[in-house]
Amino acid sequence: MQLVIHNLGYPRIGAKRELKRALEHYWRSETSTEALAGAACALRLRHWQEQGSRGVQMLPCNDFSYYDQMLDTACLFGNVPARFGSLPDRIDLDTYFRIARGQARSNEAAAVPAAEMTKWFDTNYHYLVPEVGPDTRFRLASDKIFVEFEEARAAQPEATPTPVLIGPLTYLKLAKTHEGIAFAPLSQIDRLTEVYLEVLERLEGQGAQWVRLDEPAFSLDLNAEERAGVRRAYERLAGGLKSLRLIVANYFGPLGDNLPTFFALPVQGHHVDAVRGREEVDAVLEALPTGRILSLGLIDGRNVWRADLVDRLALAQKALDRVGAERLWLAPSCSLQHVPVSLEPETELPDGIRSWLAFAHEKLEELQTLRAALLGDVAALEAVEASRRLQEQRRQSPCLRNPGVHERLQGLQADDFQRQSPFRERIATQQAHLTLPPFPTTTIGSFPQTDEVRAQRGRFRKGEIDEAAYHEFLREETVRCLRTQEEIGLDVLVHGEFERNDMVEYFGEQLDGFAFTRFGWVQSYGSRCVKPPLIYGDVSRRQPMTVEWSRFAQSQSTRPVKGMLTGPITILQWSFVRDDQPRRDTAFQIALAVRDEVVDLEEAGIRVIQVDEPAIREGLPLRRSDWKAYLQWAGEAFRLSTSGVEDGTQIHTHMCYSEFNDILPSIAALDADVITIEASRSNMDLLQAFVDFRYPNDIGPGVWDIHSPRVPSAEEMVRLLRRAAEVVPPERLWVNPDCGLKTRRWQEVKPALSHLVAAAHRIRG
Repeated sequence: MQLVIHNLGYPRIGAKRELKRALEHYWRSETSTEALAGAACALRLRHWQEQGSRGVQMLPCNDFSYYDQMLDTACLFGNVPARFGSLPDRIDLDTYFRIARGQARSNEAAAVPAAEMTKWFDTNYHYLVPEVGPDTRFRLASDKIFVEFEEARAAQPEATPTPVLIGPLTYLKLAKTHEGIAFAPLSQIDRLTEVYLEVLERLEGQGAQWVRLDEPAFSLDLNAEERAGVRRAYERLAGGLKSLRLIVANYFGPLGDNLPTFFALPVQGHHVDAVRGREEVDAVLEALPTGRILSLGLIDGRNVWRADLVDRLALAQKALDRVGAERLWLAPSCSLQHVPVSLEPETELPDGIRSWLAFAHEKLEELQTLRAALLGDVAALEAVEASRRLQEQRRQSPCLRNPGVHERLQGLQADDFQRQSPFRERIATQQAHLTLPPFPTTTIGSFPQTDEVRAQRGRFRKGEIDEAAYHEFLREETVRCLRTQEEIGLDVLVHGEFERNDMVEYFGEQLDGFAFTRFGWVQSYGSRCVKPPLIYGDVSRRQPMTVEWSRFAQSQSTRPVKGMLTGPITILQWSFVRDDQPRRDTAFQIALAVRDEVVDLEEAGIRVIQVDEPAIREGLPLRRSDWKAYLQWAGEAFRLSTSGVEDGTQIHTHMCYSEFNDILPSIAALDADVITIEASRSNMDLLQAFVDFRYPNDIGPGVWDIHSPRVPSAEEMVRLLRRAAEVVPPERLWVNPDCGLKTRRWQEVKPALSHLVAAAHRIRG
């Protein structure tokens, strides 16, 4: 077979978010396990058919997940923390969801703390962090990968079903231990490899020809022990197999100094990211061992812009000349789960912008075009030429440039990036204005987006109710939310954000340079889906975006009500960003728009303003040597956003799923008056970083994991607060949940916040 098309993964949620709906019905105990399994099977079959119809010959299976692929891997190996109790021979679906959410279904009484969740490399996708300790024992505990291989083989008999599995290096590199002892999960690699071999031998017995082991950890910094461990693991796997062939895949970045180790692994194929690793393709071709398959990741699986097929064809031709048609596979750079399914239903996008885009289906079609062009097909060569004209048209488009934005950026001065006075002086002024008690209580911003809120928004968008009626409904919801917070006893309130569809989309809709899809959903975690904006041109603010809602909310309460904004790095990171200028430039453009909003909020009488930056760490380059430059401009963008106010205005920021110990100086350099962080799932382990680094400003470590339906007790929150007070001066501590409450239900929110306030009162005593 010549010039195979190899796909690394497909969007699992469904073009219409079918998986989301099936999961949520199941969690609410509205459907059976069999109904959920049936919906999932139907999705898998459709997805294999969609890929097969677009020329995919190496068809991924086991890339589907009910929640997360790292959790799937943990369950495959029986790696379930002891708190989830004794387990059956095969881990069932309810145990799986208890690990992910703390609770499987709404009628389940026994809820437990869920597994920690954090971002998958530098993407917007979340994964469940495996817990591996010295006593962890691995065993084969799930049949999912074997069942889905048989399904794929039956669904697409003309293709080659390729089971996909997270590799041992990546699995253990991303694992943690929570026993409070010094332990390296990678020291378990030999034990774990034996179960990997058991899985591979069983797939070999089923007739699998290829298995792909995903090792994106090769894009990270690896030490000598890690390199030795992965070599040893793959040597053991190679020695135990007869006919099954392995391909190891790296993506999300270049191999760098890991390249020799990667190509020394005794496997039959290697996948490399030729988008982010474009500059090392020559080195890859030089290092590829004789006879090995090269899967070349030519099409960007992370962003939505059409590929420059002229450049991609030249790169593919270079590889073809070196490797030969029998050994070259054409592929996306990574799994397509990070992009929407299809551009076809996006009929409301402006024609110019729509023609610049490619979602999962279009990316597979681009691979088909490249394959045909390499084989000399005339129509394909004409399509490559059309791609060149399209790229030139995009570069020349006037909608990309706003001269006023560039002039303003060029006029920035040093004073635009710093507050008027140091924190110690500011906090005294702020406390005199706000008169807050010790351990002040607040929330992160959003409150439940109920079915009624979503229904009214839908009615407004369809024209079934006018703006006046819709805004009256929103005002009533806002007042109800404020009264609830007052009754519970929170010290600093929020207005609930009922007018907002999403913390990034809401702002992007009011900024120039943004475009929006109707159906461009991607998975964030579990059933949580987001519809990232498209940043296609220079960004600027047309008019105030949140001022009227914040002014109204503050008029309804004598307690301070926070103005709520999303920061420039998070807007950047959670969007599909233009690829024709440095990300730093786009971040600064967004920062100026946010700065104007912050100043207007202050002028409207809002004295507490939160500029959320949950994505600041996930934007870190994967290699530590590249961190300094990113942290420099990311910090500057935040300070540019927030430094236009007086000392008496208190600036908050929020960060979640962040490991801070290695970037604390940069977090401190943001100079936010108060930072709130996710901390409950890690049992305040994140705060250990504060032992060695004296964080200078106020901090609110979360005491309630809002990503689980479980309601923690006041006693549990008190315990977490006491842990926090051991490492952070008590006068610097705030009390708050881990994150916003948008996805929770009021029947969970009210008791949990009551427990939170009770815990704060108890700790004050």
